[in-house]
Amino acid sequence: MKTYRPLPVSFARGIGAWLEDNTGKRYLDAISGIAVCSLGHANPEIAEALADQAATLIHTSNLYQIGLQQQLGNRLTQIAGMDRVFFGNSGAEANEAAIKLARLYGHGKGIANPTIIVTENSFHGRTMATLSATGNPKIQTGFEPLVSGFSRVPYNDVAAIEARIAEDKNIVAVLVEPVQGEGGVNIPGNDYLKTIRELCDKNDLLMMLDEIQTGICRTGRWFGFEHENAQSDCRPDVMTLAKSLGNGVPIGACLARGKAAEVMQPGTHGSTYGGNPLACRAAITVLDIMERDNMAARAAALGESLLADFNSALSGIEGVSNIRGKGLMIGIELDRPCADLVGIALEQGLLINVTADKVIRLLPPIIMTDDEARQLVDTLSALIKNFLG
Repeated sequence: MKTYRPLPVSFARGIGAWLEDNTGKRYLDAISGIAVCSLGHANPEIAEALADQAATLIHTSNLYQIGLQQQLGNRLTQIAGMDRVFFGNSGAEANEAAIKLARLYGHGKGIANPTIIVTENSFHGRTMATLSATGNPKIQTGFEPLVSGFSRVPYNDVAAIEARIAEDKNIVAVLVEPVQGEGGVNIPGNDYLKTIRELCDKNDLLMMLDEIQTGICRTGRWFGFEHENAQSDCRPDVMTLAKSLGNGVPIGACLARGKAAEVMQPGTHGSTYGGNPLACRAAITVLDIMERDNMAARAAALGESLLADFNSALSGIEGVSNIRGKGLMIGIELDRPCADLVGIALEQGLLINVTADKVIRLLPPIIMTDDEARQLVDTLSALIKNFLG
């Protein structure tokens, strides 16, 4: 089906931060398969683990105990400070599980029409429930009637959340992204999550974080909420993960703790493929590498360096509205639509992305070297200057 508009290139192989097309031309990958391949392409440790697991056991289903799933669940809950986890196959499925969990939680409290507060410019997936939660009318058009049970407020506006809680007794949860990726790399105020945590505690609501893009070291911490966690406990009740968790192998996770951890019971949710041995082996290997090589610190340092270099290279350039980022989520906002830059960069052997119409979004692999980062800055800065004329 014509659901995509693919660029005129097909990749045959990859290594590290580079991809090679079927003519042999190389491209520096600054989007990592949309924040997925944080450990690079053709990572040898992951390839070895997958080959070994494929030759041993790929799938049994959740009718039976899965040792690798239990091992991965133990690792994730320990790292995140959570209690339980449900495994699916994608970020949308992880968010779908979180939405179902919130509704069950609400019904358990006697609320007939449980409602989740979500935000403008958010992105949570393309299933019917997750696109209904998403704050982008473009992806909702044509799919009405949308799923009910969502109440939208502006992003980075805790006063709006507080007011909505006060006026609607059906609110059971608040679902936000620590940094909005698809929405334009929007970074909230320093106490945004802390205040949401306080409001949820005060009103017996679930704080739910979509960490599908921010999670697994991308922002310079294991999880995006940890940037505020030093000041107070900003751990969510529910957190969703995907993307970098499998480094390209499809896997999603919905983690829960405390009162949210026991809401799901046998028969309330499930997945045929979710958490199968192959996907779990890949994710365990990802966690091993991230932990051993302190990839969170590397993402923080590389992101800081890239921001400084872009600010220096584009300083005073008319048409550059803002340069922002957290770790290796970087947005360069222009004063005009710039989707054409994607194709121009492709011709120069650089893979970038434009979101929210005029924000160049960069999601480089964490294993990108300093020399590759300099090449990214030099190439993209020149393209932006030429584009702005």
